[in-house]
Amino acid sequence: MKSSHLLQLLLLSAVWGVSFLLIRIAGNAFPPPWVALLRCSLGALLLWCVLFLGRRALPPRRLLPWLLLVALFNNAIPFTFFAWGERTISSSTAAVVGATMPIWTLLITLAVQRSHVTWRMILGVLISFAGVVLVVIGHAESDTTTQPRKGLVLGVVLVVNASLAYGIATVMIKTRLRGLDPIGLATTQLTLASVMLLPVALAGPHPAGLHWPAIGAVATLGLAGSGFAYLLYYNLLAHVSATHVAAVTYLLPIWGLFWGWLAHESIGWTAFAGVAVVVFGLVLLNWRRSAVVPLAPMQAGGRAS
Repeated sequence: MKSSHLLQLLLLSAVWGVSFLLIRIAGNAFPPPWVALLRCSLGALLLWCVLFLGRRALPPRRLLPWLLLVALFNNAIPFTFFAWGERTISSSTAAVVGATMPIWTLLITLAVQRSHVTWRMILGVLISFAGVVLVVIGHAESDTTTQPRKGLVLGVVLVVNASLAYGIATVMIKTRLRGLDPIGLATTQLTLASVMLLPVALAGPHPAGLHWPAIGAVATLGLAGSGFAYLLYYNLLAHVSATHVAAVTYLLPIWGLFWGWLAHESIGWTAFAGVAVVVFGLVLLNWRRSAVVPLAPMQAGGRAS
């Protein structure tokens, strides 16, 4: 791998990693559906400009039902759930729990294709989930606030479901939307997700107490985390193998802890141990099976967040 591609890989993982922190900051002023809506619409705006300037192709209309489902599961649901979940858990915890996306992708793929399950897959899944449990325990032990325990459980459940939604979308893209122009696909799904989220956002609570950190966070989240990150992701896929690009999966929880630490979040030693366990489980899960466990076009992130 060239040094320029390695730097792009690190940049992509850093952008997706900081998205979890940006979600938490944006959530101080914007309700979860608004965070998701602005994230999708700003990302779509950037990608529409790239699509027109580069004369890229949009997906055919006959695929609209699948495009709607991908927009729902890859953007509308996870973007909302991450913003909702990070109201009760830290951004670093959300980043680590969100790293379970490849696990859900593998399990769904195995169920759909009825593939053979190996001992390495089972062990990798169990180890990764054990690492997530360690991180959650670390968050509970280091939390110095009076946040109720049920809030922690709710936040973790929401982020797990967001990761599950990413996994469902990934399998749909692999099985139903292969061969499409990636920029056209990303532009379409962010646009359709914006249309889905608009009535939900307007019907619920509206932003209140707007301040520049929250506005800057949601703008960066949309333009960088959901727009620029897509361009970087697909550029990497065009020049290096999917196996190398999949390394972003391992880096996301590490970046999540790093950005959370810079933001002075409470992080216990069990969280660091949990991240190491999660990464080891993911490496074991992906060992010689990178074609089965691809990266989803996230943001949290998604595929952060």
